[in-house]
Amino acid sequence: MLLAHHPEAWAQLRRPTREAPLRILVSGCLAAWPCGVAGDDNGLGALLADLLRLPTVRALPFCPEQLSLGTPRSLPDIHGGDGVDVWAGRARVLDEHGVDLTEAMKAGAAAMLAFAQAEGAELAVLTDLSAACGSQVISDGCRLVAVRRHQKGVGVATAALLAAGLPVLAQRDHRSLARLRAHLTGAAPVDDGLLDHDGLLDHHEHPWVREHLPGPHPRAAG
Repeated sequence: MLLAHHPEAWAQLRRPTREAPLRILVSGCLAAWPCGVAGDDNGLGALLADLLRLPTVRALPFCPEQLSLGTPRSLPDIHGGDGVDVWAGRARVLDEHGVDLTEAMKAGAAAMLAFAQAEGAELAVLTDLSAACGSQVISDGCRLVAVRRHQKGVGVATAALLAAGLPVLAQRDHRSLARLRAHLTGAAPVDDGLLDHDGLLDHHEHPWVREHLPGPHPRAAG
């Protein structure tokens, strides 16, 4: 389930305590791992640091691309669909040189799912736009072109996690992350009017996405 598309699902999320923190699977780069394609954290390491340090959180970092492709590495992108289509054999993952990385990406995704299940992950917060961890928007083909194309869809690892029933948020789902912080700190549920006033939007609500990628997200109904 893409949690940003299902605000009613927050009621199903367990209220954590210090003694029993919420187990959150998180993309390695969001946990400041130097696991980006160039060997850094893609500038994302500080983005969720306050949330991941909460005493009611047990962060479970993992990078499926690093596990299967190493770091540094070439740049994988999905051609012909999204992560669900990769698993169905309708799409492939290629790097900027045209090298087929499909099986390696599937292996990394399977390892991420196995790790999440072994650790009892209850929620995932993953890096959007990634061919592995994207959940709202990903590239449509290689991103290193003169005019980059985007699509609504999920990455290869996210597709595996969703199929196993793990709820997923993106780091750009600011409205839902505000709800998550309230949930983790025991605060009252955040009022949508206050979120609107503060301009906090989930990625699919962002004006750029609405303008350039109209229509429903193909995986949001799950």
